[in-house]
Amino acid sequence: MSERLLDPDLRDAARVLNATGRLRAETDPELYRTALKGRQRLAAFFREELGWTLEVLEAAELVRLHKRRTDVPADRGPWLRRTRGDGPLAPKTVLVCHALVCEQLWRRSRMSLRDLLQAIAQTCAAEAGAGTLPEFPIVAAEGVSKQTARGNRQVLVDVLKLLVAEGTVTVDADLDQAVDDEDADLVVIAWRERLAAKFSSLSPLLLDLASMPPERHAAALSRGTLPDRAASAAPDAAHSIEDRRLRLLRRLADDPATDPTDDMTEGSPYLHTITGRDRALNLLTSLGYNATVRRDWWEVTDPNGDGSGITFPNGRRTERQAALALLAALPRRPDPMSPLHVDEAADVLEQARRDRPRWAAAYTGRPSALARAAADELAAVGLLRPDPRDADIWHPTPGIHLWRVKVRSGPAAQPPPEAAPATQDTLPLTDEDRRSTP
Repeated sequence: MSERLLDPDLRDAARVLNATGRLRAETDPELYRTALKGRQRLAAFFREELGWTLEVLEAAELVRLHKRRTDVPADRGPWLRRTRGDGPLAPKTVLVCHALVCEQLWRRSRMSLRDLLQAIAQTCAAEAGAGTLPEFPIVAAEGVSKQTARGNRQVLVDVLKLLVAEGTVTVDADLDQAVDDEDADLVVIAWRERLAAKFSSLSPLLLDLASMPPERHAAALSRGTLPDRAASAAPDAAHSIEDRRLRLLRRLADDPATDPTDDMTEGSPYLHTITGRDRALNLLTSLGYNATVRRDWWEVTDPNGDGSGITFPNGRRTERQAALALLAALPRRPDPMSPLHVDEAADVLEQARRDRPRWAAAYTGRPSALARAAADELAAVGLLRPDPRDADIWHPTPGIHLWRVKVRSGPAAQPPPEAAPATQDTLPLTDEDRRSTP
């Protein structure tokens, strides 16, 4: 079993690659050099344990991990870049425009923003008649409102921010100015070698996705080779076992929580077997993660904070503080595993607001909105599951029993002599006071 452990010197590089999918020379020079030196061992580790391909592009000064999963999380994707932290997940319009921008920059790696806008608008106009692309007007004109043109410019700016953040393009001016100013212009320069590294999937045309139902698209795109046109008469048992192992180990490497019984194959769940448990623990140790293991739940955390995909929702945002307040209350319910309704979650948070009136002032009069935001934070780390039939209900998972939220309050202000000191239960509502331990 020990031979499957990754060299500790490569652990930090492997963890960042697992979390972000890339190492760049300009942002992670030490880890980049470490990955270059140990490329063979890193490539073997990701290939043998997770079935992922490691690509080293020295010309692009980039190490790229091509990750494939057939059970892709529905809430996983690029986050829009905003002035104050990350915004929402990128919508479909941004993803379509992202592909169009990459196409144009592949042809001309240096373009002005105005030329890029016009090229995309012309491409969309040419395809709009066939219904393959939407119209994309960028300047207010007859039949095009200023709001529509501004929204399209915002979409393009969101795309360029994503490309700048990943190091694929650079710009020579503030992108936000281009949203409100139709005449604003700047130069976009793409790194062609890094553009090439983005195209990690097989062509949708070769895969013939149009003939497949949507639920099979992720499995088709995650394949490393083209599928056989004729289905095999008998299933390959060995192939099924390997798929089973890869599916569960990829889930452990990518997600903060995993249900070991979520294994539809015959026999014992893979993570309940001696081989499966040892191999999974070796994988997590090699990546530097901590695992809290129960028979009904695996909780994975990153003590170093590099694995952005599997960190607990700590932070100063009100929504994450509300998530901690809700998590503190979940195990104390009469039936902790019973469904959680949005009204019950709102009552918990309203009690917290009564104890601390100045907290969550932005949600005054909107307890349900705060409750939904808090529940979404806990669902993102596997502590709640949304009900597929009712958007107002969440189902707790066994992971709620692995966390105890404590608060260390600062010195309280001295009350006036005539007033009796008030007492209240402490709640995990501030980043400074919160202490969360698995």
